[in-house]
Amino acid sequence: MSKYPAISKLLPLLLCFPLFGCERNGTEAHFETYHQRLANVLEAPAGAAPETQLPPLPDIRVLMLPIEEIRIGLLDAYELRECGLFQLIAERNSTLGRLQDKTRQMRYELLFMDGLEYCLSTLPEDSDLLPQLEQFHRLKRHQLSRYLWNMLTTGEEWRRQFNLFTHAFPLNAFPGAAENLEAMRYLQYIHQLIVRGETLPPNQAEGLLHHQEAIHTFRYFGQLVYSMARASEWLTTTTQLLEAHESSVICETNRNQQQAEYLSNVFYRFYAADLQPYLAELDSQYQQIQGSLLDLLEPPQELSTQFSPYYQYYVAGQLYQEYRQAILNHVRFWQRTFKRCNIKVGLQH
Repeated sequence: MSKYPAISKLLPLLLCFPLFGCERNGTEAHFETYHQRLANVLEAPAGAAPETQLPPLPDIRVLMLPIEEIRIGLLDAYELRECGLFQLIAERNSTLGRLQDKTRQMRYELLFMDGLEYCLSTLPEDSDLLPQLEQFHRLKRHQLSRYLWNMLTTGEEWRRQFNLFTHAFPLNAFPGAAENLEAMRYLQYIHQLIVRGETLPPNQAEGLLHHQEAIHTFRYFGQLVYSMARASEWLTTTTQLLEAHESSVICETNRNQQQAEYLSNVFYRFYAADLQPYLAELDSQYQQIQGSLLDLLEPPQELSTQFSPYYQYYVAGQLYQEYRQAILNHVRFWQRTFKRCNIKVGLQH
């Protein structure tokens, strides 16, 4: 027996508190109950809970793009003090600067590019540093997209968003949605600047740290796509149950339609009231974030083989099409049944 009984009683609650609670996944239970109630009305055995096998996010060692380290000597860099680049380079070359995480590395590269372009425009035309700085500018411009890729796919807080999180969203809560959407739109803006060969204004670079902090407690996209995949599996399993017994549902004139009415009641109580709004919200959230991710996560050519399965399934829309089709198949069953049984849509018995 614990020496601290009060703490022993509180410990399970504390362990479950941080993000998702201790309940058995309520969404999973709702899909299961919906399926089971329909099976009871049909007097048929319920199907087993579906298994969901999904392509994982590749390992960090697979996704990390090599980037040639380009350093400018401090003696030469000191000559850049008048255009403001000296202090930035000195901080980067310090011990703390060398230990920066991926987000701060990206921030440095953006600030460096802005400072470098200012120096190129203000140094005297006869400066011995100009040829070297112009070479740095070409190399750094090419590297920016690689720094952004490495930050997204190997930086701790960002990668956490894309790793699968095998716990479906609650029916009425989608933690991290607003924070992730804002973060990805901000990164898409940076990506578009890089593609166009433009620089990010220095006062906007701090947004990287702000968004990193805002998303670090969530696992949003990985949870979103898992929720969609799990919903698809449950809907497909339930539609198969209904279609297998569709012919046994009696809906003839002057015949007792009690079974059809019971099925209708289950539909309205579990699907129309709770699952349908949940499915619509998943659809909406996916569509909102997909555009940014299509740009940000398009795999570099050297990683197309390793990353394409993830990209095609989650980002390019394969999972989304399967999700929409599962919903459509399920709704079509109910449309056929309501029409055949002359049950008015929108009225719950």
